[in-house]
Amino acid sequence: QVQLMESGGGAVQTGGSLTLSCTASGRTWTVGWFRQAPGEERTIVAAITWIGGNTQYADSVKGRFTISRDSAEKTVYLQMNSLKPEDTAVYYCGSGPETGLSPWTERYNSWGQGTQVTVSS
Repeated sequence: QVQLMESGGGAVQTGGSLTLSCTASGRTWTVGWFRQAPGEERTIVAAITWIGGNTQYADSVKGRFTISRDSAEKTVYLQMNSLKPEDTAVYYCGSGPETGLSPWTERYNSWGQGTQVTVSS
């Protein structure tokens, strides 16, 4: 079973940037970045297919966040620009379905431990 590990979180001010990394040991077909704020459900931020590099984004991050993958490094990146306080959450990466992109949390597993992103105003 694939194992995923996130890194790269931190604290920034509004308008700042961060890059998150998700490194996989084992095979995965799709990798999704999700986030969860206190008292809220875990929701999709962006996802990418390992083969083909197809991507999808939540409406709230389109134009600000970019997901990419490096096959040689077995790593998926989430470049986050123009950060807002509402982006504050714990960010998780998960291994998704072989059938392709999905926005549904229940289609993902092998979650990493999460990394905290805090954006102050």
